[in-house]
Amino acid sequence: MAHILIADDDELIAELASDVLINAGHACGWVTDGNQALKLVEWKRPDLLLLDQDMPGVTGSTVLKRLRNSSKFYDLPVIMFTAMTGASDEQQALYHGAQDYIRKPFDPKFLIWRVNQVLKSRVDRPKHLELDEWMRRNQGIDRQAVASDRSVL
Repeated sequence: MAHILIADDDELIAELASDVLINAGHACGWVTDGNQALKLVEWKRPDLLLLDQDMPGVTGSTVLKRLRNSSKFYDLPVIMFTAMTGASDEQQALYHGAQDYIRKPFDPKFLIWRVNQVLKSRVDRPKHLELDEWMRRNQGIDRQAVASDRSVL
């Protein structure tokens, strides 16, 4: 079971997607704008964020950029969940760090499958580390690797 947050200004779509994911065994809730999504993510980090692109106020792409630039949420899995259908919209979302892109209207089975695929791809990853901690740990590993490489010479 994963904790999933949906951010979508269309309450009917958000509620329908939430019901589908709850029936699939996940804990799920939804908010209707980007600011609420950011506040809720800060309060309780979800396992996955389904994020609508076209919301009033703070757009989905703005939320995604803020998450990717955050030391706490740089690695939060995000699926863009939007009615925008252009290939450039999808490419832009993936370029900015979304793990996947689901177009609305959605097929419930397809939604479950895609959500489970993103969640499954993250199972073997270590638990979240804040970016500072991750860099500190990897810096030490790199130094050891360089030292061992030098000893071979």
